[in-house]
Amino acid sequence: MTDVWELVHEERAALADDLRDVPDALWDTPSFCPGWTVHDVLAHLVDTARTGRTGFVVGMIRARMDFDRQNATGVARERGASPGQTLRRFDACRSLTRRPPAPLDTRLVEMVVHGEDIRRPLRISRAYRPEAVHRALALQARTSTSFGGARELIAGIRLSATDAEICLGDGPEITGGALALLLAISGRPVEPGELDGPGLAELVRARGAA
Repeated sequence: MTDVWELVHEERAALADDLRDVPDALWDTPSFCPGWTVHDVLAHLVDTARTGRTGFVVGMIRARMDFDRQNATGVARERGASPGQTLRRFDACRSLTRRPPAPLDTRLVEMVVHGEDIRRPLRISRAYRPEAVHRALALQARTSTSFGGARELIAGIRLSATDAEICLGDGPEITGGALALLLAISGRPVEPGELDGPGLAELVRARGAA
């Protein structure tokens, strides 16, 4: 099994390389993370990379236990005056091993899901290491929605990956690639045809009721 930090550092390096030649005018493109541009999402990744357990707890206390407020504060703090400055800050974080008091695989969820939040609107493709995607999908599926996961949303739904031996849950099935499954249960849009099955309607209903 590959070390998780090795996968995280690989994803940080790949994202930095993918963004190196993106024109400044495109950094205000809306990301797949609602309310944030691709520039904002990268600033968020700088913030989370730099934040350890103590910093996370202090930040939550200052934000009065409001995740959204804490995240907004972090984006404002780490977003540079230019995209190039933010990208340099992200580059400087690529080998850090800080994390909040949460499972280590949350770092993989962050890098894959937020990586796609940035890449897909910019029409950049990435062939992720399967292990990174599979571990992120498994964690999202078992993590409560109150902590950013999808456990309650996919209760009674079966997720079946067509590109890996992964089947999670029971009920009406959603089939598709592991990356598309991860994005869908994380509340992100996917391309037409990436997913199929009667479980899709169940997931849409669950999201509407959440």
